[in-house]
Amino acid sequence: MPPRIAIAPCRKMPDYVESVRLAGGDPWALVYAGDPPEAVVRSCEGLLLTGGADVDPERYGEARHPTVTDVDAARDEYEIALVRAALAADLPVLAICRGLQVVNVAAGGSLVQDIPSAVGATVPHQVPHPKDAIAHDVSIASGSRIAGLMGHAAAGGRLPVNSRHHQAVQRIASGYVVAAVAPDGVVEALERPASRFCVGVQWHPENFVESGTFLPLFAGLIAAASR
Repeated sequence: MPPRIAIAPCRKMPDYVESVRLAGGDPWALVYAGDPPEAVVRSCEGLLLTGGADVDPERYGEARHPTVTDVDAARDEYEIALVRAALAADLPVLAICRGLQVVNVAAGGSLVQDIPSAVGATVPHQVPHPKDAIAHDVSIASGSRIAGLMGHAAAGGRLPVNSRHHQAVQRIASGYVVAAVAPDGVVEALERPASRFCVGVQWHPENFVESGTFLPLFAGLIAAASR
């Protein structure tokens, strides 16, 4: 039986679902009202966190920047509880874009609320179309889980990625390490070494489902969920 992978709900589910399926998992699209976090963790072998709206800065004790307008309090509450339950159970987790930010906030970290005003605009972090357009390279940390999974694709320690975000990790939560950075220093990936599998990336690997470029990230989640 393929491992059941719970997928946090978002507006654009098909690429996430298909990526899990192609990697050998059984995708389970969650519903906030019907799938309580504790019950989800007991009923699956892995968790995929998806992209979407900004995390409310109140979650990490900051006033809201004027650019933070699209927040979903119910989703924040649900996903933070889901992350905490999953990590407590050592459930394998792959977190994408907003998902990476949720993982960091759930563990006590904070976010850069607006990259252009806080970091600058020398590196394009918002290239919406086409969805798999390469925006910039990221530098992959040697010895990281991502480096091991991506292998020759990350030759030379660099990996070209797409990008659709204006927020990013700022204060890194305790127990997490940086696995990739953009040329401007923006954190592009985190890993939690103490977990069986906990990897978060700021880009959108699911959008490369047709080419399979980032299928190894999903395969890593499935492999950990199968053990």
